[in-house]
Amino acid sequence: MTERTQLAMPPRDRLLEEARKELVEFERREIEFRKKCREERAAELRLPLEKIRVH
Repeated sequence: MTERTQLAMPPRDRLLEEARKELVEFERREIEFRKKCREERAAELRLPLEKIRVH
């Protein structure tokens, strides 16, 4: 049933859905990247991670 829905979607809707999926994936990677950078900086400065607050 999902295949039929996707085939019936206009090209614009398919593009919007693909763009949304890419944005969600980008945001996930960005969050992971920032977390890794934060951990690396904390290690360099010898700061305990549990005391770092992210706003």
